Amino acid sequence: MPPQNVPAPTTKADYELRIAPVQVELDPSRTLSTIGYNGQAPGPLLRLKAGKPVSIDIINNTDTPELVHWHGMLIPPEVDGTEEEGSPYVPPHGRSRITLTPGPAGLRWYHSHAMAMDDLTKGGYSGQFGLVYVEDGNDKGAYDQELFLSLRDWQPFFSGSMEDDDDDTHDAPMLEKPPHMNTDPNGLEVVSMTYSINEKALGGGEPIRVREGQRVLIHFCNASAIENRRVALAGHQMRVIGMDGNPVPTPKLVDSVFLGAGERIDVEITMNKPGVWILGSTEKMVRESGLGVVVEYAGQKKQPTWVDPKKFPWDYSSFGIAAPTLPAPKNILDMRFEKIPRGMGKFNVWTVNGTPYPHEKEFVLQRGERYRLIMRNWSDDAHPMHLHRHIWELVEINGKPMGGLMKDTVVIPYYGRAVVDFTADQPGLSLFHCHIQQHMDYGFKALFRYA
Repeated sequence: MPPQNVPAPTTKADYELRIAPVQVELDPSRTLSTIGYNGQAPGPLLRLKAGKPVSIDIINNTDTPELVHWHGMLIPPEVDGTEEEGSPYVPPHGRSRITLTPGPAGLRWYHSHAMAMDDLTKGGYSGQFGLVYVEDGNDKGAYDQELFLSLRDWQPFFSGSMEDDDDDTHDAPMLEKPPHMNTDPNGLEVVSMTYSINEKALGGGEPIRVREGQRVLIHFCNASAIENRRVALAGHQMRVIGMDGNPVPTPKLVDSVFLGAGERIDVEITMNKPGVWILGSTEKMVRESGLGVVVEYAGQKKQPTWVDPKKFPWDYSSFGIAAPTLPAPKNILDMRFEKIPRGMGKFNVWTVNGTPYPHEKEFVLQRGERYRLIMRNWSDDAHPMHLHRHIWELVEINGKPMGGLMKDTVVIPYYGRAVVDFTADQPGLSLFHCHIQQHMDYGFKALFRYA
């Protein structure tokens, strides 16, 4: 839809998001310029009540049209914040007011859904992201502290080579390795060497201060537009209790957590190892380039310590149950994801079932029907796949049956497969895409329609 100028409302909205240039001071020696919300990046944490409608004024103080997407929310397409679904743009130096009913409860987030293409200052590459916590009044436990931590990379650039050391799936079964490999030269990829947790690089801000015996609840969000990440708190284990804002059926203690771009994980940690530690990326280069924060126990004053966690494969099934919660749907959507390498100086193209976006009337849903979506990754990247306005149940990962894990974003392993079931209960257009910005921009998306 083309941008439309809207006059300022005469009443005050419940919330306001102002899109404008901001300065982000990663540490005293590094300040960068980007576009953020309300003078900061990440934007303000929004605590909303499940089922209670809210009005939000979005004011665009930039020269380009913008979109704000409410990731993980079950809301109508006209307020979901995507061009493909028909959401109106917020015009340059204009404003729009949306009304939405927050839900489901749990950790959601909001971010720009503008196309970036070869402009690495736009869309997910900018500082336009923030967290939403939707509360339903249920007791989440007696925690001494609650922290909201966004994993972030900055100052992206193009590179002719890219090592996926962080995708954590290269040792998984390659069930979907294609019979014939495309050996054409790879195109340009987007990379970064500047990182932070929230707005501060490791050592650039105040530490997280704790006391021995405290129980801390941490909400992680991988707000990167580029990479999947594994993080750990040195010397401690984390108990995973939620994924993508939804409780996991089988909470589990782990030494580190793995998040695809767009994924969220809730963990609880018992502070039982007095000292000064680092919470950050398990990759040395990424951690030392900023993706970390110091955790300091009361009365401890020494250099922060990092200890490599035990290595283990990240397996969604260990947090679920043995089988799906409902019988297998009769309706099957079978998808194959491939990369078409374009060679030096060009951009790769991504396809779903052999063609890039758009897919005219290829994926049509009947309201109320249940569907099984089979996602086959015929590429050498791990893809975080996201379906807007729906929650799905992960029922198979790399050939291993499972159930009970409700998510909105799932990482499809390197040459691997994931299968999800969902109910078509959100009428209207729904965008399905890889949450890596460059992949989405260059064809890796599809539009689900209701008949």
